[in-house]
Amino acid sequence: MSKVNIPRLDLNTYIQGNADERKRFSDEIGKAFNETGFVTITNHGLSKALIDKLYEQVKELFTLPEATKLNYEKPELAGQRGYTGKSKETAKGFKTPDLKEFWQIGQTVADDSPLKADYPDNIVVDELPDFNTTTQEVYKKLEQAGLHLLRAIAVYLNLPENYFDDKVHDGNSILRTLHYFPITDPDSIPDDAVRAGAHEDINLITLLIGASADGLELLTRENEWFPVKAYGEDLVVNVGDMLQRLTNNKLKSTTHRVVNPPRDQMKNSRYSVPFFLHPKPDMDLTCLESCIDATHPKHYTDITAGEYLDERLREIGLKK
Repeated sequence: MSKVNIPRLDLNTYIQGNADERKRFSDEIGKAFNETGFVTITNHGLSKALIDKLYEQVKELFTLPEATKLNYEKPELAGQRGYTGKSKETAKGFKTPDLKEFWQIGQTVADDSPLKADYPDNIVVDELPDFNTTTQEVYKKLEQAGLHLLRAIAVYLNLPENYFDDKVHDGNSILRTLHYFPITDPDSIPDDAVRAGAHEDINLITLLIGASADGLELLTRENEWFPVKAYGEDLVVNVGDMLQRLTNNKLKSTTHRVVNPPRDQMKNSRYSVPFFLHPKPDMDLTCLESCIDATHPKHYTDITAGEYLDERLREIGLKK
C-alpha cells in the first residue's frame, strides 16, 4: 500500500504561531487536503474532561428506552434536529440503510441575523439536561476550531485569510452524536449492511471527535481502503463536498466508510461525534476562478450551499 498523507497538526501553531509557523501549517493542511482529504488536529480547544463528559452523555442518550427516543424524532425536519431512528439513513448509491441511529444539534443564532427564523429550534432532551448543555458547549468550541482551520485553508488557496468568516458565521452547521448499535444476531442483517456505507460528506469540513472503537476507513487514490486512527483526543478533520465544489476538486472530498467489526465484536456498540461545518444557506459554491485553468476546466454547475444540501438530503433518504 502506498504512503497515505494524514499529518498530525497542532492548531495552536496556526492560531498563536509566528508567520513561518502559520504558513507551514497552512501548506501542510492544504497538501493533505489536496492528496487525501484528511488530517488529525491537536490543541483544538476541547479538553479531555469535556470530551469524556460528552461521550458519557451520548451513551446515556442512546440507552434511553426506544419509545422515549422516538418521541424526539421529527421527520418533517429531515433529520436536521433531534433523533433519527435506526436504519433511516442510506449512503448515496446504496439500497441498504446504515446500521446506526443518531441525534443532531444545529445552530443557535444569538445575534439579530434573519437566519434565526429559518433554522428550527434545537430539541431539548428532558431526561438528560447535561446532554443539552454539554453538546451546546462542544458545538461552539468546534465551530471556533473550524473557523481557524478554514482561515488556514483560505491562505493555502491564496484567498484573504478571512474569506470564509462571514460565510460560516451563523452557518447551518450540525453536531451529530452517533450510535452504531449492537448486532446481536449477525445472520439477521443483509449481507451488504454496514455501519456507514462508503460516502463523502456534504459540508465544507468535518471535525470528528474520535470514536469509541476503530472502523473508520478512507479510500485512497489508488482505490485501496486505509484505516484512519486518531491519537487520544485528536480531531480527525476531512474535506466535504461543498469545499471540493468551491475549489473545483483542488481539495479532495475523500470517500470514507465505517466498517463492521469482526463478527464476535458486533454485539458491541460504537459511538462517535462528528461536527459538520456548513456555511450559511446562501453561500455561493460556484468554483473559484483561481482553481480553474486549461488543465482544470470548471467541473461543477453553479449552486448555493442551501440548494446543494437539499439535493443531498434527498439522495440519502432524509428528505422527501
